[in-house]
Amino acid sequence: MTPQPSLSVVLPVLNEAAGIRDALAALQPWRSAGVEIIVADGGSSDGTAELARDLCERVVSSPRGRAAQMNAGAAATRGAALLFLHADTRPPADTPALIGAALRDGASWGRFDVRIDGRPALLPVIAAMMNVRSRLSGIATGDQAIFCSRALFERLGGFADIALMEDIDFSRRARRLRRPACLRARVLTSGRRWEKHGLLRTVLLMWRLRLRYFFGADPQVLARVYRPHHD
Repeated sequence: MTPQPSLSVVLPVLNEAAGIRDALAALQPWRSAGVEIIVADGGSSDGTAELARDLCERVVSSPRGRAAQMNAGAAATRGAALLFLHADTRPPADTPALIGAALRDGASWGRFDVRIDGRPALLPVIAAMMNVRSRLSGIATGDQAIFCSRALFERLGGFADIALMEDIDFSRRARRLRRPACLRARVLTSGRRWEKHGLLRTVLLMWRLRLRYFFGADPQVLARVYRPHHD
């Protein structure tokens, strides 16, 4: 019988053909060390699933939506710990060791600091603000590569099946049980939406959406506002 992996990585993807092989190629040393890679495809029309198939343990199909895809991917994993990684985010090479150390030290979930890849000079400032805010609030975003023990994920029932803010909702519920491990090692995430839509406009949009969510706005309504600025 194959031993249980210490870590399973779930990548929710949708039409990521341009970059999915590079993203998965970077994780191949982890696979050689026993880390399980699961790709959760939300109905890509560009061949993403086919391109990913030989570079991961399994590709699972799911209805479109990051929460639904991550839950479907998690259901196919066997690892004692789970890492939810965006396809346009590049983690440090020693990520499995860092997550293992955090969980052994008593954490049940956590996230990484983030660095945003792109040309605008203010991107490092925005990333620094994201990291500080997350450290103070105990709230993590998907760009920060959220990880958790399988026991916590199952206790929380996974991600809420909502159209947007599933990472915020998960963080809130997990935070009630334990503060996150806020790792200072940095993942590198794509700045494409910042460059496409403008720094100030993107920052203000995200603040506005999170404020509306805080005051009870329907995530489905928020997703309709967010999607044109993300696709």
